[in-house]
Amino acid sequence: MIELEAKIAAWAEEEDEVRAAAVVGSRARTEVPADEWSDLDVVLFARDPDTLLERKDWVGRFGDVRLTFLEPTAVGGQRERRVLYDDGADVDFSVVPLAILDDPAAVSVAARGIRVLVDKDGVLEQRLAELPAPQPSAPPTQHDLDELTADFFYHAVWAARKLRRGELFTAKLCIDGYLKWQLLKLLEWEARSRDPDTDTWHNGRFLERWASPQALAELKEAYARYDEADVTRALWATVELFRRVAQEAADRLGLAYPADADAFATQKTGRLLKD
Repeated sequence: MIELEAKIAAWAEEEDEVRAAAVVGSRARTEVPADEWSDLDVVLFARDPDTLLERKDWVGRFGDVRLTFLEPTAVGGQRERRVLYDDGADVDFSVVPLAILDDPAAVSVAARGIRVLVDKDGVLEQRLAELPAPQPSAPPTQHDLDELTADFFYHAVWAARKLRRGELFTAKLCIDGYLKWQLLKLLEWEARSRDPDTDTWHNGRFLERWASPQALAELKEAYARYDEADVTRALWATVELFRRVAQEAADRLGLAYPADADAFATQKTGRLLKD
């Protein structure tokens, strides 16, 4: 990757549209550093990010492009061009304005590690020096827990309705997709309720390192095959896991578990799946 980084840095120096470039992610951090499976995450700070993103010609300067496409960044609400080269090199080019460093989500990424490749105007180094220290996540409030629980159980009932209608794909997508995202947020809260200094990363990264062994074991039973009976089983397994983790986290945090919402939705779900 050293040669590839050098090519990118040389191009960024020549490209007037790009004012700074940096490596982030595993190849710039010391905690959970890069391994043989890691890609290369490059941030390009550009005058007009959209114009550069829509072009494809420049990514060919660094190798034989086999696959490339645009997608949203994992954090920060930006876009990135993902590229897979013929030699297997996997590069994510996030093209952003310098103002992105005012976004707390971007600050959290930079705080994990950033290595400047190019800084034509000296602005990037200055902005990085001014970044505030990352702050620990605030514990959830009673309102947060009430909202998450209502959201989760509403969609559990919704998934049961889709199952009754025969929309197996849609029901499975909700149970193994949307409900799991709500569960993930809860698992983050639960982990930090055990130890406020626990780093829960983002989007489930390194879940196997910070979630409880019991939750990880129960997750194995919470996903379904494309089969009506198994989707039903996975729905109940997901509900039971959410309930247990939410009750334990609520106890530690001094919050009241929304038992009434749970009871109402569980009864509705049970009726839908029995009738």
